[in-house]
Amino acid sequence: MKRIAIFASGNGTNAQRIAEYFAENDHVEISLILANKSSAIVLKRAEKLKIPSMVFSKTDFVQGGKVDLKLNEYKIDFIVLAGFLWLVPDFLIRKYRNRIINIHPALLPNYGGKGMYGNKVHEAVIEAGEKQSGITIHFVNNNYDEGIIVFQAKCDIVKGETTDTLADKIHSLEHKYFPPIIEKILYEHKY
Repeated sequence: MKRIAIFASGNGTNAQRIAEYFAENDHVEISLILANKSSAIVLKRAEKLKIPSMVFSKTDFVQGGKVDLKLNEYKIDFIVLAGFLWLVPDFLIRKYRNRIINIHPALLPNYGGKGMYGNKVHEAVIEAGEKQSGITIHFVNNNYDEGIIVFQAKCDIVKGETTDTLADKIHSLEHKYFPPIIEKILYEHKY
């Protein structure tokens, strides 16, 4: 059994989609959802899905302690960042080398880095006059959005595109591709 922890900061639609995708899988379990904001809607989603959750502070995350203990308690094998906005500390990257993935709402290496998330990304893509955007699923390293790219999917940007309409397209791609790509990584790398 592969045990996954999902880190999220906000709404948690990807976390919910991932949990639903693996609900009937006997080999993969979404064991824990962690959030860095007590107001994050993902915590309510975790409760409805009957998945244990935890809220943590910046100190808990950066210095280890509570977060690391919780990951150990649940025997976590793999970490998924799903709308999580903090840089992962070095000790976690070392501990879970090539076992932390993230999804980014643009086609990296463009439109990534610190501060590039959500509608900020979509605004930048539209303002630049891009013809396409998409999602990037990548391994996490010590820098924002610079890990090895595992998968990308694209969508067209049409005339009159708004950040809201582009966000809807991106969310559709995330929900369609993120869970099966996680599954593929788990089976290909035999974690």
